[in-house]
Amino acid sequence: MSGHVDVLAMAREQLSVAANYLELDSGLHQVLSRPMRQLIVNFPVVLDNGEVMVFEGYRVQHNSSRGPTKGGIRYHQDVDVNETTALAMWMTWKCAVANIPFGGAKGSVKVDTKQFSRREIEKLTRRYVTEINIILGERSDIPAPDIGTNAQVMAWIMDTFSMQKGYTVPGVVTGKPVDLGGSLGRVEATGRGVIVAAEEACKTIGLNFNGARVVVQGFGNVGSVAASIAAQHGAIVVGISDAVGGIYNPKGLPVDELVHRYSGREGGIREYKDAQPVSNSELLELDCDILIPAAIAAQITGDNADKIKAKLIVEGANGPSTPDADKILHDKGILVVPDILANAGGVIVSYFEWVQDLQNFFWEEDAVNERLTKIMRHSFAQVHEAMMIHKTDMRTAALIIGVKRVADATIRRGIFP
Repeated sequence: MSGHVDVLAMAREQLSVAANYLELDSGLHQVLSRPMRQLIVNFPVVLDNGEVMVFEGYRVQHNSSRGPTKGGIRYHQDVDVNETTALAMWMTWKCAVANIPFGGAKGSVKVDTKQFSRREIEKLTRRYVTEINIILGERSDIPAPDIGTNAQVMAWIMDTFSMQKGYTVPGVVTGKPVDLGGSLGRVEATGRGVIVAAEEACKTIGLNFNGARVVVQGFGNVGSVAASIAAQHGAIVVGISDAVGGIYNPKGLPVDELVHRYSGREGGIREYKDAQPVSNSELLELDCDILIPAAIAAQITGDNADKIKAKLIVEGANGPSTPDADKILHDKGILVVPDILANAGGVIVSYFEWVQDLQNFFWEEDAVNERLTKIMRHSFAQVHEAMMIHKTDMRTAALIIGVKRVADATIRRGIFP
């Protein structure tokens, strides 16, 4: 996913920075720098042509001191156990920053979904879940969608797990279709949270969100929703990219038209003609007020951070900026709202979905959005305050809060036996 960047080393480096501020005990630092459990599975799938193919999958649980573990399942040809572990660790801090009662987990299967039929992906999903179901459960570990998976995949997971239990267990996954116990507002939650974070950040740097020029890298679930809501709230979206490449128009782009007519097509949004084509790397360096990297990890690095012109970066993706880039951006005075705060909307509404499933009582969409906005604003204010107190950048401030909450829970519970 992230090419040559070792994301686990990056996650551990971020933890060390926070540990220094908190003067964490070295034993506790060791506990937090390692995952509680790593499950690696190799499983066969019979393909449509009758051939058998073996896939490798992972499920990593980082920490459960604050509650059951929670985290997405990613289907991508480049995943490995280290990246999955880093993402699980980030999930732990993210849940703690939002102050929801989960620890972090992540799952992944090494597969290029474009090479397989829907039926093959279904069989792969059901077999993968059967292999990892020894650690899944609505009170122990709850997956959600991520890159390469969606609501349909979550439905298959829920069904497979339920078939093996002998009764329906809707709370074992979140991000399900609404008619199977999914929550209203879940699909848009991450993108919506990104925009709440962007609007709060604008207030702190004296930038008017209405009329601000926004560039979004990545036009998947997070990027497309963030771009749409930004435009609805008066911002001008001037640049967008997807896996194929990007487009730029300083006068603004018609986000809804791009979502409905161009996204998901073979040529992607590049087929939209009233804009100039740009590469994904050029897109990050466009002249804009707010940059939202919502694609994959390690996009803003020591090599290109210097060329970024945005006043504000709001991380929709996980780990889009490397530690080298953070230093450069901080020195340039660019405010970076970090992933563990900016994209927490998804896990916050996943938490709401889980609560609704456990109670079998469902909320209206405006109640979901209102509660999401409230938690995002509250979390932003706490991180901003920590940033002022410790005179540091926002990522470090968020990590200080997240790591402290997990460390406190670990100390309070004590170490068994």
